[in-house]
Amino acid sequence: MPVGLKSMVLPFLRLLCSVTAFLPASLHFPIQSWLWVALCSQPPSTLLCLVTAKVINGGMAGFLGVTCVFPIDLAKTRLQNQHGKDIYKGMIDCLMKTARVEGFLGMYRGAAVNLTLVTPEKAIKLAANDFFRQLLMEDGMQRNLKMEMLAGCGAGMCQVVVTCPMEMLKIQLQDAGRLEVHHHGSASAPSSRSYTIGSASTHKRPSATVIAWELLRTQGLGGLYKGLGATLLRDIPFSIIYFPLFANLNHLGFNELTGKASFVHSFMSGCVAGSIAAVIVTPLDVLKTRIQTLKKGLVEDNYSGITDCARKLWIQEGPSAFMKGAGCRALVIAPLFGIAQGVYFIGVGEQILKCFE
Repeated sequence: MPVGLKSMVLPFLRLLCSVTAFLPASLHFPIQSWLWVALCSQPPSTLLCLVTAKVINGGMAGFLGVTCVFPIDLAKTRLQNQHGKDIYKGMIDCLMKTARVEGFLGMYRGAAVNLTLVTPEKAIKLAANDFFRQLLMEDGMQRNLKMEMLAGCGAGMCQVVVTCPMEMLKIQLQDAGRLEVHHHGSASAPSSRSYTIGSASTHKRPSATVIAWELLRTQGLGGLYKGLGATLLRDIPFSIIYFPLFANLNHLGFNELTGKASFVHSFMSGCVAGSIAAVIVTPLDVLKTRIQTLKKGLVEDNYSGITDCARKLWIQEGPSAFMKGAGCRALVIAPLFGIAQGVYFIGVGEQILKCFE
């Protein structure tokens, strides 16, 4: 393994063991113990190769997937944040109005944040799941539903160190256009409150840098991790559902001659498992989106926590509000994880590493 490649991978290994600093104190010891055992279960050279390949595969899959489905994700955020159907009647209506008012690039508001952070996010999620599978199921290939769910749980807890601030910034940028429409379509009285924490108010389009700096200046690092509990509440169940479901669906297409399922079968297994898991956890995603949205319309509430958000959502908008954007989430997550499994099947990262040998 080249020295330059080691210098790229070692910080990532340290990150895997330090992410628990952002989680509840009661979870620090068990997660760190799992990580250290997993990290020490392979020879250093083999471990570096495995992790590097996963970083490359996760990054490429995430980058390609986000580029393809980001407009649908933007529609999901706007549909989840609006009260009723006063602006957008559905996903298609949202995308058409966004393209008409904000142009084609308006549908990619917040994409830069996602594209920047999707590599470490996907790499941590997929690598952590594989590490935990290796740790809990000997060779990682045995089918044990309880252990698969536990491995998925560990992966979901590890990824939030990147997912939470990424989604925090992305949501502000995605929802800005909805609030502009809300503002211009309302009465002469101001219809929105600024996302800015300080006294200054502005209707200029925000940037991720400005929002991140303002949050760090006024609230410290905790400002970027607003909604951490809701993010954990969404991502842990998603991973618990997705990884075992994918493993079992993919096993149905196992070919004894090749030692694995076909590319098409792996891709479709990723799509099906991703869409099912995404729809199931949609109510938790709605709560997370509402809590992390800093700028609110005139009739839109602030929330003190997960329970307060769920209570107000149930009372004011009814149970159907908890499934807002479910279709969009399925359309976003299905290809995103299908592409991820496809990239892993091809072994792009492994092929790139061969060029350095």
